[in-house]
Amino acid sequence: MPNTAATSRRLCVAALIAFAMALASEASLAQQVVKIGVSAPLTGLGAPNGKDIENGVRLAVEEANAQHIKLDGQDVRFELDSVDDQGDPRVGVQVAQKLVDDGVVAVVGYYNSGVALPASPIFAQAGIPLIDPAATNPAITRQGLKNVFRVIATDAQNSGSAGKYAVTVTKAQRIAVMDDRTAFGQGAADEFKKAVSAAGGRIVASEYTQDKAVEFNAQLTNIKTANADLLYFAGLDNQAALLTKRMRQLGMKAQFVGSGGIADSIFISVAGSAGEGAMAWEYGRPVDSLPHGKAFAEKFKKRFGAHTLTYAPFAYDCAWVAINAMKQANSAKPEVFMPALRTTQYDGITGKIEFDAFGDLKHPTSTLYQVKNGKWVPVTTISAEQAQP
Repeated sequence: MPNTAATSRRLCVAALIAFAMALASEASLAQQVVKIGVSAPLTGLGAPNGKDIENGVRLAVEEANAQHIKLDGQDVRFELDSVDDQGDPRVGVQVAQKLVDDGVVAVVGYYNSGVALPASPIFAQAGIPLIDPAATNPAITRQGLKNVFRVIATDAQNSGSAGKYAVTVTKAQRIAVMDDRTAFGQGAADEFKKAVSAAGGRIVASEYTQDKAVEFNAQLTNIKTANADLLYFAGLDNQAALLTKRMRQLGMKAQFVGSGGIADSIFISVAGSAGEGAMAWEYGRPVDSLPHGKAFAEKFKKRFGAHTLTYAPFAYDCAWVAINAMKQANSAKPEVFMPALRTTQYDGITGKIEFDAFGDLKHPTSTLYQVKNGKWVPVTTISAEQAQP
């Protein structure tokens, strides 16, 4: 005679399993997971700025999830998919493909122009939008790719502003230029030189180093011999600080002016007193001067226990530009929401965001800062239109 009790138990277990599977299936239909990728240097010298970018996106994703957004009738849960590109072009290409394979629908990146240039075509081929918070070489948006957008001024705009200002306002008579030989550094230096020439200025020395170098005696000796009264350095914060210290040790009186990526706390801590009086051009307006800037800085500090460096607000805006495009299109499919990205009109933490035909900002600005009493203080903000010859 069959064991009816055992049979009943088996039927009960089977029913429970079927019920659980049905619930899981229903839950998966009810909630859609949408991955937003981030590519930035999370190790190495660029790591502080890379984490700044990552945390800017993380904050946006967390806030979006708190809003319980629906797309096409489904609840959406946004996930951050972050990769370490190490500031290395080869690694950047590899992890770009990983993000594609992971199924991200949008990517926020990069910090380094030299990584953005070879990696961006991978996302174009996959039809995934790339929104750039920090990489500023103009060539990034001039590759003929329709998926690349940038929420920050380019080097043509930022370094162009620096070059014109050096001649017309600072009244420098003998200008020296030095770069770190990266795609960013070379591009920024070239744009600065063009602007100096267009404004009628004179460049008396042009030098370069490598982005990991810590010794600059030969270059600075040449610049000192040329009797330069202003040195424009196109590179990043840590190296700029070391360069400034060495200038003062050599008794150089030339005004130090840096490119974007320098006016942050890293420069202050490394340069020490040698950094006093140094100047640098950064992208956009001072965040504290913008309507939501102070509130953003406060919630970032509360969430991560640290102040923003430079790029967290831009990265935060990148993420929200993507999310808002999805909301406008009522879809997380890149091919559906990409057109909404192109027509973005978004009041971000960093200002008004609208894209031109290339995917760059229509109305970018740049701000000159100077170290006074150990702090970066804004001197002036000018628009790209004002920077034109």
